[in-house]
Amino acid sequence: MAGFGLPNFGQLTEAFKKAQQIQQNAQKLQEELEIMEIEGANNDNRAKIWMSGNQKPLRIEIDQTLLSEDKTIIEKAILDAMKSAHEASTSTMKERMEDLTGGFKLNLPGMGDEN
Repeated sequence: MAGFGLPNFGQLTEAFKKAQQIQQNAQKLQEELEIMEIEGANNDNRAKIWMSGNQKPLRIEIDQTLLSEDKTIIEKAILDAMKSAHEASTSTMKERMEDLTGGFKLNLPGMGDEN
């Protein structure tokens, strides 16, 4: 009863095996992302923030000279460092997921190019 446009059983089995391998590798990747420390900094490196590969904030470092600045300058420096760390963390996660899936587009929420 072939000819209905369905893949043969061997192709289907192979697809399931590949999906299972991707799932196992995804779990391993999640663990790796969790322990990564990705640094972001403002433009003069006086504010630094580290995030995990899963965008979990880990720590912050403020240069002593920044603390003598005006409040708005300090806030902007911290925000810029946070944006930098988040962008680097998100890019790292996206690249690692693309490596994992061999470029296969999963279209996961929060992983697209839209802002």
